Amino acid sequence: MARFGRNKKSGKAELKPDGQVRQSQMVGSYGAGSMVDLLQHAVIVSGLENWRFEGLDDQRLFIEEPRLRDRLSERHADLDLGSDRYFVRPPYGDDSEASPSVGIKALEFPAWFVCQGCQRLLRRNDLPSATRKDARRYHECDRKKPSPVVPVRFVGACASGHLQDLPWVRVAHMGEETRCPAPELYLKEDPSGDFSKIRVRCDGCGTTKALASLMGKHSELICEGRRPWLPKDSEIEPCEERLRLLVRTASNSYFPLVMSALSVPDPDNQLFDEVSKYQSNFRGQSEKLMRMTLEETEKYQPLLERYGIERVFEAMNAVLEGRTNKRKAIRTAEYEQFLSAPFEQTGESYSEAESFVARATEVPTSLQPFLEKIVLVHRLREVRVQFGFTRLEPPTADNQGEFDELSIKRAPLSAGEKWLPATTVQGEGVFIQLSNKALDEWQQRSKVQARAKTLQEGFEKSLQGQKQNDRPFLGAKFYLLHSLAHVLINAISLECGYSASAIRERIYCGPYGDDPTEMAGILLYTGTVGSEGTLGGLVDQGKHIETHLRRAREMAALCSNDPVCASHVPSRDHAERFLEGAACHGCLFVAEPSCERFNRYLDRALLVPVVGGEQDTAFFPALNYV
Repeated sequence: MARFGRNKKSGKAELKPDGQVRQSQMVGSYGAGSMVDLLQHAVIVSGLENWRFEGLDDQRLFIEEPRLRDRLSERHADLDLGSDRYFVRPPYGDDSEASPSVGIKALEFPAWFVCQGCQRLLRRNDLPSATRKDARRYHECDRKKPSPVVPVRFVGACASGHLQDLPWVRVAHMGEETRCPAPELYLKEDPSGDFSKIRVRCDGCGTTKALASLMGKHSELICEGRRPWLPKDSEIEPCEERLRLLVRTASNSYFPLVMSALSVPDPDNQLFDEVSKYQSNFRGQSEKLMRMTLEETEKYQPLLERYGIERVFEAMNAVLEGRTNKRKAIRTAEYEQFLSAPFEQTGESYSEAESFVARATEVPTSLQPFLEKIVLVHRLREVRVQFGFTRLEPPTADNQGEFDELSIKRAPLSAGEKWLPATTVQGEGVFIQLSNKALDEWQQRSKVQARAKTLQEGFEKSLQGQKQNDRPFLGAKFYLLHSLAHVLINAISLECGYSASAIRERIYCGPYGDDPTEMAGILLYTGTVGSEGTLGGLVDQGKHIETHLRRAREMAALCSNDPVCASHVPSRDHAERFLEGAACHGCLFVAEPSCERFNRYLDRALLVPVVGGEQDTAFFPALNYV
């Protein structure tokens, strides 16, 4: 969508974008295929084919992170990513010279409107074009003057991510034996706002149908397999799913699939990663020409000086033939880097070119029975990539933060582009490793095993009725680590200068799947998109973990909703909170951007003794105030 306006510098009339969002939001909430409400329009963000980068600086657009690229390609075979320029930042605009040649195309959706005067349902083609004055459409109804129309707030979607206008004529006449010769549809809503009383009425034949009949998985309508964000030749694919009613602005209309990785060193592939940046320059060359190009081209000389011509030549051949070393799982590689962090030295300085700087600090004596290591992460870089999305049901990542292709129905961002939208976050953090010895002793307690069984019963009940019901239970250790991350976020935010919503968590829990690594740690970090880093407030608090952990344990021991919260049994919750034990908004829940798991898989009873709970269930004993 676009509108006419004037260039602030030249004063000339030109088409101006009809709305704007932050660049980082295009990798997530407002990514390709999402529905967005603008001031006067309802639109759907187009696929990657219609993201326009004309005249933008290449160096600001392309993001290098080969470890994440390789893991994505390995887990999702249909992602055909290029050898370079595979991650691209969304196009950025200039408010003073906004132009349709730079930015993201949005398509008007839905195509049905409701008259604000008479509640008539009308197709876009039945209405006059929007006026340039206020960019709105009007309907000539029985009022004194034309009434404005607004996009209908109900659309149809299926679990495979397809999206379409509801077939309103069919909806109004479901179950009727004869076809109405002259449909005239109205959307009637009760003044109370009760959804069960919203009805579609046809004045042509007098039939009335309740919209509530389309809710849930028992709709009589079959999805048409439409993907309106993609080009016309790729818009439709076969689908046999039930079409379900979806409110455009509902929280389940779009769940972005985002995978992230910290830019940590990868010693096994360091040389391969460096030469892979240039592989497109050597494809199709003979070995003799390749060696000559390496030796005589100036930009390759730093590589030759560090590694020598033979190693660089062999590495380039390996990259061209796809013979690089297998990548470790995303979080396993990061966890190993944290564990290998050297101790901090007085007066030590860090190069601005380094994207990952981590230094260990001493674990306080009182915490040594529980904690193995504390690492201050002075500098980190996180790359976040969106590679698809789902609708209706949120996807669930495994312990590595990765998604299993067999357990999700992923909708694509494009019809065949070889790149994905990405963004980077520069920041700082604190890493805490729990003692594996203490964890082993804790997990062997009968009370802990009984509590884990209770949580697993709730988890299994949450899967009932879902097609992807073969996901494994994450285990009591994950609930413990996740709960610890949440209480520390709330405790540290009181002192570090960042709000709780600005601190994010990253959970390291293993072994998982075919990865035997014993992981038991959490990373609390903060960062800013598009900046060079943060101010060190969070790192400084890492030196006072003893104080923060004591405050966190005090906060977790008693909830304002106790004893109701402490005695919560997941499998018997009428509100269907099957994935939380003793956890609610009064104790463990944090802001949505901070949590990897949508405030699920939490239980403070595993962390500290709670009201009416067993002492042996808690990893940390009750505090001694003497």
